[in-house]
Amino acid sequence: MSFVGKVWKVLVGIKDGLVLLFMLLFFVALFGILSARPNPGAVKDGALLVDLSGTIVEEKSSLDPIAVLLSRSAPVGEVRARDVTRALDAAVTDARVKAVVLDLGTFLGGGQVHLTEIGAAMDRVRKAGKPVLTWGIGYADDHMLLAAHASEVWLDPMGVAVIAGPGGSNLYYAGLLEKLGVTARVYRVGEFKAAVEPWTRTSMSEEARANIGGLYGALWEEYKASVTRARPKLQLAKVTGDPQAWIESAQGNMAQAALAAGLVDKLGDKTQFGARVAELAGKDSLDKTPGSFAKSELAPYLADIGDKRPGKKIGVVTIAGEIVDGEAGPGTAGGTRIAKLLDDALDDDLAGLVVRVDSPGGSVTASEEIRRAVQRYRDRKIPVAVSMANLAASGGYWVATPGERLFAEPATVTGSIGVFAVLPTFENAAPRLGVTADGVRTTALSGQPDLVGGFTPAMDSLLQANMTGTYRNFLGLVAKARRMPVERVDAIGQGQVWDGGTARQNGLVDEFGGLPEALAWVAGKAGAKEGEWHAVYLGESGNDYDSLIRRLVTERSSPATGAGDLFAMTALRGEGLASRLGRDLARLTGTRGIQALCVACPAGAQVPDGGGSRQSGGLLGVLAWLTGD
Repeated sequence: MSFVGKVWKVLVGIKDGLVLLFMLLFFVALFGILSARPNPGAVKDGALLVDLSGTIVEEKSSLDPIAVLLSRSAPVGEVRARDVTRALDAAVTDARVKAVVLDLGTFLGGGQVHLTEIGAAMDRVRKAGKPVLTWGIGYADDHMLLAAHASEVWLDPMGVAVIAGPGGSNLYYAGLLEKLGVTARVYRVGEFKAAVEPWTRTSMSEEARANIGGLYGALWEEYKASVTRARPKLQLAKVTGDPQAWIESAQGNMAQAALAAGLVDKLGDKTQFGARVAELAGKDSLDKTPGSFAKSELAPYLADIGDKRPGKKIGVVTIAGEIVDGEAGPGTAGGTRIAKLLDDALDDDLAGLVVRVDSPGGSVTASEEIRRAVQRYRDRKIPVAVSMANLAASGGYWVATPGERLFAEPATVTGSIGVFAVLPTFENAAPRLGVTADGVRTTALSGQPDLVGGFTPAMDSLLQANMTGTYRNFLGLVAKARRMPVERVDAIGQGQVWDGGTARQNGLVDEFGGLPEALAWVAGKAGAKEGEWHAVYLGESGNDYDSLIRRLVTERSSPATGAGDLFAMTALRGEGLASRLGRDLARLTGTRGIQALCVACPAGAQVPDGGGSRQSGGLLGVLAWLTGD
């Protein structure tokens, strides 16, 4: 008994120790969560510091804390565009804010629409007589779209500033697939659906080149107009027309070349820049570090100014990222998740609804699930508007069809009305490995789909007929929503992509405007005057652990997002090649059902690859299940 008693005491001691350990971890985590919350008390007189570390997005991606901690790598930072504009607009009348500082040292970019909106907010701050300053070690296209609106643009003397313009190369795999003996079976409707061309061609088709070239040309003209209007002294033609001569004129000194061309105003390191801000906004009474200045950071400032919530509620549902089936998101538009958000809010006494879209599209079944949920608001006579951000293409336009009024910006990319799917088969590759397929069939569809033996003509016809029917359904939805003949929609459809200006001309959108204009329109339809309504963002909740996890991981890993000299910026751009190849491979092998997806659409910030559930509906979804995908 004495031995058993000793064993029992040991077990009890281990149990008590584990309980104490878990309690300790719990309270440490609780303290971390509470300390990670923005503290409004940190706001003080001085500068409003907006650290744009990472990308500017419509909606922040969800963060899996376990996966992030196990990976021991810091996730790319995300800053929500409307948070920045809300803070800048508050700074206009806030006597505590003497100046606004945008730290672009680790900024990775954003969509043209978001950057234009933030630039306009910067203009409003300057119009109120408050200086706006930016600092960076590397300025590229997206950086300059913001910096052009600053009163002082600072560049590190070792830094670089260049403007390259939109465009670049796509990757084409037809030659590789031929060598491997892999057959990429493409099913599509839309002569301009360039998303499938990487699997069938070795270069871009002339149809796709004409359409995408026109889109890029329109976006480039809009970019040039915006930058030169905000910064007339910028010698854009010199910078982009003959960059070699421009750099050589400064003996290869990139920073001096940027200064001479009017890209930046002053050269200085962060300490010198901080001293300049201190002249304008005051010194920090506690922090005596060289380059310090009195400041309030973005998160506590937003917590301090709060949200005014008078009058009627207007719901805003965000559809950001690739549209996929299931519960994925935020940051990825899971159809089931978004439809549930809409249905849960249907009885919340909303005066109206704004559908905010920043998506290249994706799964047809998920897009239809969201569209039906939005339509239920229309069926209840609730006013619905659609606000398009950077992208509202393919499935992103599909979900917009229930809207009464569609708002877009000139730099919005929309349209891409077309559908496709790609399925790989291995009837040519398998015999090379000594694998062949044979058997008995009773019908033309027996044993289909057969990935090793190949598809029968009947199977091919069935899949293409399904694709054609889906496209006709897409045309019908657009024709009914836009009050156009189906033939007219087909003429501007076929997978063609349009900038916001052209989309307005051809009737795909109603007027120019952003989210504020869409909200105001819905409020007017609901009979609410200015100051008598407020926006409610469906499904939005603060993840208190998010900033804590990011802080913990960032402190353990070296930052890889900082810009450097021209070679560092080139290397950083090249790091995305492997992930690009991985995504392309996943699109070929990862059957996801029929796609209404604009793969060729430009996006300033990376669009998250569809995560979460990959289960697709429809005929191709069934095929994915049958083939074990």
